[in-house]
Amino acid sequence: MSLLSFRAVSLSFGGPLLLKAADFSLDQGERVCILGRNGEGKSSLFKLLTGENQPDSGEITRQQGLVVASLSQEVPSDLTGDVFDIVAAGLGEAATLLQRYHHLSHACELGDNQACMELANLQSDMDSQDCWSLQHKVEQILNRMELDGNASLESLSGGRKRRVMLARALVQEPNILLLDEPTNHLDVSSIQWLENFLASYTGTVLFISHDRAFIERIATRIVELDRGILRSFNGGYQQYLVEKPQLLEAEAKQNAVFDKKLAEEEVWIRQGIKARRTRNEGRVRALIELRRERVARRERVGNAQIQIQEAEKSGKLVFDIKNLTVKAGDKTLVKDFTAMVMRGDKIGLLGENGVGKTSLIRVLLGENPPSAGTVHLGTKIEVAYFDQLRNQLDEEKTVLDNIAHGSEFLEINGERKHALSYLQDFLFSAQRARTPVKALSGGERNRVLLARLFSRPSNVLVMDEPTNDLDIETLELLEERLAAYQGTLLLISHDRAFLDNVVTDTWAFMGDAVVEEFVGGYQDWLRQTENRRVKTNNKTTNTMEKTESAKPVLQNKEKPTNIKRKLSYNEQRELEALPSKIAALEQEQQLLQDKLNDSNFYVNSAQEAVLASQRLATIDEELLTLLERWTELES
Repeated sequence: MSLLSFRAVSLSFGGPLLLKAADFSLDQGERVCILGRNGEGKSSLFKLLTGENQPDSGEITRQQGLVVASLSQEVPSDLTGDVFDIVAAGLGEAATLLQRYHHLSHACELGDNQACMELANLQSDMDSQDCWSLQHKVEQILNRMELDGNASLESLSGGRKRRVMLARALVQEPNILLLDEPTNHLDVSSIQWLENFLASYTGTVLFISHDRAFIERIATRIVELDRGILRSFNGGYQQYLVEKPQLLEAEAKQNAVFDKKLAEEEVWIRQGIKARRTRNEGRVRALIELRRERVARRERVGNAQIQIQEAEKSGKLVFDIKNLTVKAGDKTLVKDFTAMVMRGDKIGLLGENGVGKTSLIRVLLGENPPSAGTVHLGTKIEVAYFDQLRNQLDEEKTVLDNIAHGSEFLEINGERKHALSYLQDFLFSAQRARTPVKALSGGERNRVLLARLFSRPSNVLVMDEPTNDLDIETLELLEERLAAYQGTLLLISHDRAFLDNVVTDTWAFMGDAVVEEFVGGYQDWLRQTENRRVKTNNKTTNTMEKTESAKPVLQNKEKPTNIKRKLSYNEQRELEALPSKIAALEQEQQLLQDKLNDSNFYVNSAQEAVLASQRLATIDEELLTLLERWTELES
């Protein structure tokens, strides 16, 4: 039996139906991701599940005694107190006794005799309300979530605050756990912790997310909300990508057949007087119904038409960074960092929240002075900066005023374009363009900032967390535009798939204020650091196995990674040839993979299929060797 089910549920708030006679069910142990464009009604769907909203029509059936707990996108700004108190608050009325007992027992342990006396009097109340089992439940969930119950919420990082809120939801032992954009504003390590936790969680999870790597790891089923219709896709995100185009193609064919029939009937009804005298009244009624269906049809919302306006090319050298140190007060964020950024480089900054990524960017742009070292800017630099806090937007002004500043027209890539027309490219209708920014959703605000950013010519783009709140379609389009951007990109993001698809190099904050440069995106960084760890362990093992002692000599020490020597002429030529070699192997790899994906290939050419499979394994080894050599020469 389903934990919860919808039967022909419809919901509207005066505009188009957010849900149109929708059917949906959720079974025990499922982890279901809700996908949909910004504004489709995903959050409203969650409120139906929690009972905050009631449907206009249809039936919602819940299993008796069903407990639903939710984790919102943001930690309430006014929430303060100890972690134990906040988690225990999820238990309702018993929370007050638990919180008092926790504080008195902690004070008693510290030698407070008055607290010990009050603790003895409180125990009878605890017995009467069976609070001991609840006390154990809170402590158990704190241990499981690796949280200190005595820590204050204000002292925790953003990721740990979200972990506290998750613990408060889980202490209720919910049948269904609702998560609304759980990875937003989390750093990669926090996202990975959440992934591991949910992957081993035995309860039922329903979540909204646009993080493709997270969806692929967690979801057992995807449910898409599209124009009021809920459609279910079994499997993860990659399976959804296979099935979704097929569904859209079938829908387009069905609409084409419908439109052709409607056109034929419209021709018939407009025939001469003779035809009208003898026409079939049933056919007339059928035509009227066809017209109604066509009017009621909701066309799929188009994708944003993002164009990045590029300025004149900058000089070949963009940033020359030498022995840079960045501090915040007495704390060192970046220590002795040296790098060169050339025109066309796309660099991702990777590290935990608060480690200093934004501070490093501000020093590079000259907004803050370095504590030590130098940053030399190249020539003809035109910077466009995307701020994750959206401080560049005036909340009181309309979308139109934030973009056009009172003017009717904008100059976009040398062409004069009406401001409203430009905003339509970012999916803002004329009415929505005249809405104050403070009334917009998070995704809409991000689109306003992108529209503002790309309305100005640039050859250096600096983007701080641009993916938060964007739907997947807009996210993928932004990826395409950034990948094709001819200028230089500095990108701070915790979206692993986005980094892999966009950046060519990664600056990783490795701890202790050390920033290191790696070739490639997130997965490349993972592979390179894992290879380094394995080599380090092997060196340690070999050293320990030596039977004779010897004094360590300088040349046996591993050289610091930030010291580079100049490449020889042959090494430089080898480095230049590596990309084409890798591309050729990847092309051959794709061709073989396409052949092997065809089941008929094994039937018709069994021997060739075996050879292709063997060659594919060889290509993997060759690619790994070339990539390692590329990394070695680059560093």
